[in-house]
Amino acid sequence: MSGLLTLEVATPERLLLKEQVKGVTVPGLDGELGILPEHAPLLSELGCGPLSFELENGQKKYISICGGYVEVLPDHVRVLAAQAENASEIDAKRAETALQRANERLLHPTADMDVARALNALKRAQARVAVAKIAAGK
Repeated sequence: MSGLLTLEVATPERLLLKEQVKGVTVPGLDGELGILPEHAPLLSELGCGPLSFELENGQKKYISICGGYVEVLPDHVRVLAAQAENASEIDAKRAETALQRANERLLHPTADMDVARALNALKRAQARVAVAKIAAGK
């Protein structure tokens, strides 16, 4: 199938998606990576944020991902994410609450707080909120 990529998104727990797509945008550690068919081979570490992809019919879909790796081949994109959720699985209200809690934790640190863990929780919550808002059209 010329002009399409096979996109696979998996976590250690499950395969979220295996779909033919026109293009993919993934959050890399240093910014977004846009991937179209015939892209040069690439292996990159992922950050936290929205993964977006366009279906053959032009519909855009979103997944919140955080951490992991992406492997790009000319006709295949494989995302091995530490954590990932389809936009439809995200409870927007719960995600907002988690974001507020993560912000509060960082604004008022305790002596025994694991700062790296708190920052990761913040990044995860920001990604989930962003995807929920995009999917809701906000």
